[in-house]
Amino acid sequence: MTGKLSTEQFKRMDDIRANYETIRENIALAAEKTGRRPEDITFLAATKTVEPLYINYAVSLGLDAIGENRVQELLSKYDEYDLANTDLQFIGHLQTNKVRQIIGKVSMIQSVDSVKLAEEISRQSVKNGVLTNVLIEVNIGREENKSGVLKENIDELIEKIAAMPSVKVRGLMSVPPICEEKQEILKFFDDMYKLFIDISSKKLDNVCMDFLSMGMSDDYSYAILSGANMIRVGSGLFGARIYR
Repeated sequence: MTGKLSTEQFKRMDDIRANYETIRENIALAAEKTGRRPEDITFLAATKTVEPLYINYAVSLGLDAIGENRVQELLSKYDEYDLANTDLQFIGHLQTNKVRQIIGKVSMIQSVDSVKLAEEISRQSVKNGVLTNVLIEVNIGREENKSGVLKENIDELIEKIAAMPSVKVRGLMSVPPICEEKQEILKFFDDMYKLFIDISSKKLDNVCMDFLSMGMSDDYSYAILSGANMIRVGSGLFGARIYR
């Protein structure tokens, strides 16, 4: 296969390798500043619009997980992913009527923000005989144009989801507002971490606060410094997205 690659493809792979190494170095630096090990941080690559050739090359470098935002794109690539060596998750907004298409294909759905969506995940998981891990998406910036549960409603939502069969709450995720100043984004990250710790301390049945997923290409180091143990990096690894 290597002989069939074009010069442009080789160049992009070189760029991906360099980006990967830089991100790993930054992860290590941020983790060590918080008294953690680099391996305590899950490096998930956001793979929207990225071709399987490049996804699998990144996997070969040692990615912990890959995440897709769109159901149809996930399905179109599914047979080409190197899932023997990485973990596939769904990280985008998920419509209830598309849940059945990804149950059993992904290890975790990171964007659960309603009882209705969780009920369908539970129903389809029971039907397929699988346990589906989920993260609760929090609209920490209270943005009207974003999905996610408001933090004052999260306890009720988690309590209801925890009672559903074949679904397990594994933590929280968030996409904070775009901020120009470091202190602004740190405030949102810190608020998420406090929420994460608060829920963890309650030791709820069927709820394990294992993952705090926050931080993307421009701010993942800040997220780690604020307590994140999973980051979702797309363009920082693969380069600017090419939309079709």
